[in-house]
Order: sequence, then structure tokens, then C-alpha cells
Amino acid sequence: MKKFSLDTLVRKHQEAAAAAPAGRSAETFYGGHERTLRQTLIALTEGSALSEHPNPGEATVLVLRGRVRLAAGDDHWDGRAHDLLVVPEAPHSLTALEDAVVVLTVAKH
Repeated sequence: MKKFSLDTLVRKHQEAAAAAPAGRSAETFYGGHERTLRQTLIALTEGSALSEHPNPGEATVLVLRGRVRLAAGDDHWDGRAHDLLVVPEAPHSLTALEDAVVVLTVAKH
């Protein structure tokens, strides 16, 4: 069995995102390219974004802190702490409306 402290990861990556020129920091803490399921903690400073990219499989974004906007084409969904956003099966982007931390969960096709 493995155990992860999301609080510790949140603190670590919020500090790293604040110091990074791109305003973001991330770590895959479970799974990876060799597994079907992958979970990645992503910290974003206000205004920073993950630019539009394809959906690699079924995916959700769990907002741990702050507020984010998930956009696909002309549609968008806003999420705040404790919201779970289902990522559309289309090219999409994620923007921090304020300093935010999310857990991206992907089950690759």
C-alpha cells in the first residue's frame, strides 16, 4: 500500500509555482506513462494556464484550492475548491482564475 500527503504536495508545488517563470508546478504522484491511471497534482498561480491540448483519455480535474476555468472551444466550466470537473473529450485548456491547485486524474485509452 502507498500513502500520499496531498497537503505536503500542495505546499511544495504552490511554492514552486510562485517561483517559476511560467507560474506553474506539477508532479505525477501516482501512475505514469506505463500505467492506465495517472494522477498529477498541478499548482498554478493566478492567470497562468495549461494551453490547449488533446484529451489523452477519460479525465477529471479535482480542485483542491483556488478557482480554475476549464475551456473547450466556446464552452467553459469554472471550478472552485472541492469541485470535480469532467474533462471533455476534446482539445481543452485550464486557466487559474486565482492561485489554484488541482489533481488531474487520467485513465488513458
